[in-house]
Order: sequence, then C-alpha cells, then structure tokens
Amino acid sequence: MAAISAKDVMKLREQTGAGMMDCKNALTEAEGDFERAADILRERGIAKAAKRASKVTAEGLVYALIEGKTGVLVEVNCESDFVAKGDKFHEITATVAKEIIKNKPETVEALLACDMGGKTVETYVQEQTGVIGEKVSIRRFALFETNGFLETYIHMGGTMGVMLDFDCPENEVTKELAHNLALHTAFTKPAYLTREEVPADVLEKEKAIMMQEVLNEGKPAAIAEKIVLGKIGKFYEENCLLEQKFVKDDKITVKQLIAQATKDCGVPVVLKRFVFFVMGEGIDKKSEDLSEEVAKQVEAMKK
Repeated sequence: MAAISAKDVMKLREQTGAGMMDCKNALTEAEGDFERAADILRERGIAKAAKRASKVTAEGLVYALIEGKTGVLVEVNCESDFVAKGDKFHEITATVAKEIIKNKPETVEALLACDMGGKTVETYVQEQTGVIGEKVSIRRFALFETNGFLETYIHMGGTMGVMLDFDCPENEVTKELAHNLALHTAFTKPAYLTREEVPADVLEKEKAIMMQEVLNEGKPAAIAEKIVLGKIGKFYEENCLLEQKFVKDDKITVKQLIAQATKDCGVPVVLKRFVFFVMGEGIDKKSEDLSEEVAKQVEAMKK
C-alpha cells in the first residue's frame, strides 16, 4: 500500500472535522480507502465529536480522587446539566482522574497526549463525546503529591470541589481539622493561603482603590493612609485562608485553629496548600430560546 500523504490526511480532516492523527490512523487502518476511513472515524465517535467542537461546555463535574499520597481535583465539562448528572459522565470523569494520577501530567495539553493503551486521552474524550452525544472537555485539574495527607470535599454532587494538603501525620485530631477546613474553604472561597502570597501588584491595586474611596469621602490624606492600613488588614482577613475567621467559631482564625490542633496532637500541623474549583466558573453560558434554536437548525439543513 502506498504511504499516506499529508494531502490525504488533510482531505479526510476537511471531510470529517477529526484531528490530524486520528485521520492518519484511520487512513492507515483503511489502507487509504477514504470512505472506509470516514466510517472508522464515525464508528469511534470521532467524526461526531468533531461536529460538536464549537459547542459551549458550561456544565459538568468537579471530581476528586486520592490514591495513596497523590490526589487530583479535576473539572470535566459537557453541554447540559442532564448529561452531567448521568452515570456515564461520572464514569468518564473518574477515568480522566485516574489517568491524571497515573501519568502525572503538568497541563491539560500534556494530559490529552497521554497514552491509555493504544489511544490517547484526547481520543478517549472524543470517543465519549460520540457516546453521550455531547461535547466533553477537560477544563482544568490540580495534582498534589504529599508527604502528609490530603483532604477533599465535593459539594452537591460536583458543583464545587476542594483539596487540601497537610504536612503532618493523619490522626483523629488532624483528620477532624482537615474536614472542618475543607468545609470552611468551600464556604469562604479564599484566594490565597497566607498574606505573603498576595502578589504585590494586587496589593497595590487594592490600596489605590481604597485610598481613592477614602479620599472621596473627604478624609484628609494623613488620616486616609491610616484608614487604608486598616482596610488592608480586612482584605487579608477576607482573602487569605489562614487569616480568615473560622466559620464555625468566629472568635478564632484558621491560623489559631491549626495552632490548637498542633497543641492537641503534640506535633506541628501545617496546611501547605489548597485548591478549589467552582464548576463552570468564568464560562459564558450560551442561552437561546427554542424558536432561535429551531430556526438555526432549519437554516443549517438548507446548506
């Protein structure tokens, strides 16, 4: 059989909308037969997936998985809430999480290129798009490897997820602390762990806004500076996890709660890092009424 040329691959790609490597593999398997290659792509759900490539995936799941000392928090998206709640989509998301822990990629792009035993994660996702009839996309993930232990919390079936990394032994005291802080983080949604993590440019911007706000109230510049210092303290309290008032007892901060746990169990308890994802956060959801959708479908049929 003659070698598959780049021109052949491009022709099939234009015909089906599938990826370059998928087209090349299909043509190779079909021994250059375009019709059979297109059928192969359809059989695997890849051609169908390509047709949905422009769809907005604003629904989905945030999912957590811990295996030993490694944990992952991942957001996988689809097009509808109905599909997101289905067992099949949960299975897809769980499979993706397992591949992340197995391969430990650093980015979504690296994850999509990982081998699943004869096919890439990207091909797997395209195939599942064909199976469920909606576009599936892996949006983001966080991978933690710890010397201590990890705690996760998933809110309301996957609408939000939290993962915490503790550098200390896992015992009755630290496990209770971890559970409480996972719930706390889900409720307060801090941006940083400590005040030292706040970027200088973010802090300067906040100070400038606060200063202008105070000056607009007619306060003298000297007094305004003191007021801004107080407001910055409030900013840290609201946005830095260790500085926040504990949601179950606002008389103590999270830092003080951890210090108490250290005292109770006799070893240093350290919260190293955290991450939380809110499903669909920042994605523009496309809304169309039924008549608009039907009109678009009819127009598409005329082409």
